[in-house]
Amino acid sequence: MSDEEVQGVLDALDAVERIADPEERSRAQVQITAATRERAARWSAERAQLAHRLRDEEGESVRGIARRLGVTPSTVQDLLRGYKGSGQNRPRAEASDG
Repeated sequence: MSDEEVQGVLDALDAVERIADPEERSRAQVQITAATRERAARWSAERAQLAHRLRDEEGESVRGIARRLGVTPSTVQDLLRGYKGSGQNRPRAEASDG
């Protein structure tokens, strides 16, 4: 997908925000939000598979993967560890006896 196509999607989202009728705008937002949730899970799984392939088959570093995917290194680490969401499913760090 080209930058122009991505911009077209963003422009369409901006158009939804400009819908004058609040009920019509809300219905459009609900439809888009539902579709986005479904896609987000699939897209995250695809990114995780790609991150693993780049690391395992190409020997790419976490920073290199981040640069190639347009995400932060911590996001790549989360993808490689299988973490999802806002951090609620991550193991807690153990308290040190320092």
